[in-house]
Amino acid sequence: MGERSLPAQVTIWEVLPRDGFQMEKKWIPTEEKVRIIHGLAQTGIKHIEATAFVHPKAIPQLKDAEKVVKGVMDLGEVSFRALVPNVKGAERAIEAGIQDLKLLLSSTDSHSLNNSNCTVAEAQEKLLPIIDLAEKHHVEYSGSLTVAFGCPYEGEVSLERLNALIERYQEMGIRKVSLADTTGMGNPLQVSKVLRNLRAAFPKFEFSLHLHNTRGMAFANAIAGLSEGVLSLDSSVAGLGGCPYAPNAAGNIATEDLVHGLHEMDIKTGINVDELLKVARGVVETIGHDGGSFVLKAGQNKDLHQKPKGQEKLG
Repeated sequence: MGERSLPAQVTIWEVLPRDGFQMEKKWIPTEEKVRIIHGLAQTGIKHIEATAFVHPKAIPQLKDAEKVVKGVMDLGEVSFRALVPNVKGAERAIEAGIQDLKLLLSSTDSHSLNNSNCTVAEAQEKLLPIIDLAEKHHVEYSGSLTVAFGCPYEGEVSLERLNALIERYQEMGIRKVSLADTTGMGNPLQVSKVLRNLRAAFPKFEFSLHLHNTRGMAFANAIAGLSEGVLSLDSSVAGLGGCPYAPNAAGNIATEDLVHGLHEMDIKTGINVDELLKVARGVVETIGHDGGSFVLKAGQNKDLHQKPKGQEKLG
């Protein structure tokens, strides 16, 4: 086998405003959410998942979705995406001005029943009206498969299962799918195997990764994904985030950790890590905690380039 190469550039989707905020019980004022998104845009981030159009009782933190979107529409250089669980959510998102819808689907029936109160097959068919609506309004849409690398109720998800779900996505006209390690159960060999098989079976698809860092495997899993042709990764500033329907799920891989690591490997992202850390510190101050960020605590590699003790006066 020949050596697998890594891409020269990777697209980062910042999901803090949706995934990062959805687990927070303390209300984050709308104007603060808008301010944070503007700060994220100033770091060079060009792709942001702004919110989710879900029922206010399901995720109270995101009940201001329309107001948040309205407050960031001046950021013309940023592509905004929103998560929509149903037709009602899609209608709200499109009316608010969102041009990219991310559809929600679990990989297992157990997780789907807890998350959507229906089986995966039933949930997938309910996506069809959303696709019709998106096409009618000329809005982009993409699919997702949560718990793709491990379900808290059923364990590892078989390749046959993933293939069947993506086959149905293909029949529905979807060509972009986000594979989510919602529970942080995945490992690099597994990620490589899954992507190698899926890309062989669905060569016209664009697969992206949404990785949680529950067991410290997210960066390794990201590199495994990149080595198998993935060009887009989700991450959340300060490592915030989690899934309400995945027990003990930790946050996403921290954007600053991911970007810093990629830059150390000469993989471009277009994001300024120094500016990103300023935003991350502000977010931690607002929220009151981080979700597990290494660079935020330890600093960047370049911060360690100091003269040895006693040599400060040399040269």
